[in-house]
Amino acid sequence: MYQRRTININRVVKLLQGAGRSGASIPDLLDQCDIPRQLLDDPDGTIERDTFIKMMLLIMQQTQDEFLGFGQGRKSKPGTFSMMAHAVINCPTLGAAIERGIRFYDLFELSMHSRIERQGDIARLVVKADSRLDFREVIIETSLFVWLRFMSWLVGKAIEPQLVKLDYTDVRNDEEHRFLFDCPIEYSADENAVSFRADFLDLPLVQNELSLSKFLKDSLAQLFDGNIHNVGLPAQIRAIISNEYGNSFPDFTEICGKLNMTPQTLRRRLKEANTSYQEIKDSIRKDASVYYLSKPDLSIDEIALLMGFSEASSFHRAFKKWTGKTPSSFRKEHFGVSH
Repeated sequence: MYQRRTININRVVKLLQGAGRSGASIPDLLDQCDIPRQLLDDPDGTIERDTFIKMMLLIMQQTQDEFLGFGQGRKSKPGTFSMMAHAVINCPTLGAAIERGIRFYDLFELSMHSRIERQGDIARLVVKADSRLDFREVIIETSLFVWLRFMSWLVGKAIEPQLVKLDYTDVRNDEEHRFLFDCPIEYSADENAVSFRADFLDLPLVQNELSLSKFLKDSLAQLFDGNIHNVGLPAQIRAIISNEYGNSFPDFTEICGKLNMTPQTLRRRLKEANTSYQEIKDSIRKDASVYYLSKPDLSIDEIALLMGFSEASSFHRAFKKWTGKTPSSFRKEHFGVSH
C-alpha cells in the first residue's frame, strides 16, 4: 500500500477549520504542535505524519469530539470508536464485523450513513453524506480511509482498494488522494464508495480483545501507517487459540488438524519463523495476564486461576520469567494498582 510520512498543509488547514468551528484554539494547537503560522499559507508545505496525529488527538481533547468538529454540530464523544471496535471484535467474519460496525454508528443521529454491498467478486463500501454538510469532502474521504484501514487490521491483511468513487470534482492535488487511496479514483461519480475483492468479507478476524486493547492505545498511528502485513503462521495459531479455545490451550495435534499440516511440517514451519508452539502459548499467556492485571477488580490470585495456574506462586514465577517483574510490581508500575 502507498506509503507517505508527511501530510500536505491543505489537509492541516481543513482540520484546523473544523476544530476552530467547534471552539478549539487554533493558535494553541499550532504552538503545541510546533507548526509555524506562515506554513499554513504555503500550498506545497507539509508536516510530519506524527505531528498530524498529535494535532488530531489534541483537537479531540479540546472539542471532546472524535469527529474533530466536522459533524455539523453532532459530536462523537471520545471512546465511541473504541466501543464500536469492542462491539465488532468477536464477529466470525469481516463481513459480519462491517455490518455490526455500521449498525453501531446508525444508533447516532448523523448526517451520513454507510452500507456494504457484495456484487459477485466485488464488494463495495458505500458512504452517503448529506449534501448540506460542511467539510463534506473531508468527512467522506476520511470515512472511507478509516474503514479500509480498520478492516485491514481486523483480518491482518492489507485490503487493497480497486477503485474509489467520489461524487465531487477533485479540487486538490491528486497526490493528496494517493496518500489515502493507492488506486484509480473516479471523480464526479454517482456515489461515494470504495471497491475491493469480495472474498475479503469471508475472512475470519485474526484480532481479539487482547490485541484490540493494544491497538486502541495508538490506533490513529496504526491506521495512518497502514503497515498491515499478511498474517504469518504464528499469528494464525494465536487467532485459532483466542477465537476457539479462550484461556485453554489445545494439543499440538489439534492445531495441526486446524491448519491441515502434519506435526513435522508445522514444527519445521514454526522453526523457520524462529518460534515454537510453546513460545506462542507463553506469549498468549503473557498478553492475557497483562490484560487482566489492568482490571483492578481482579486479584492476582484470581488472575492466576484464569490463566490456568492452580497455585499463585507458579503464576508469579512464570510472569517474572516473561516480563522480568512480579505481577504485583508490574501492575503497580503500569496501571497504578497496588493490590
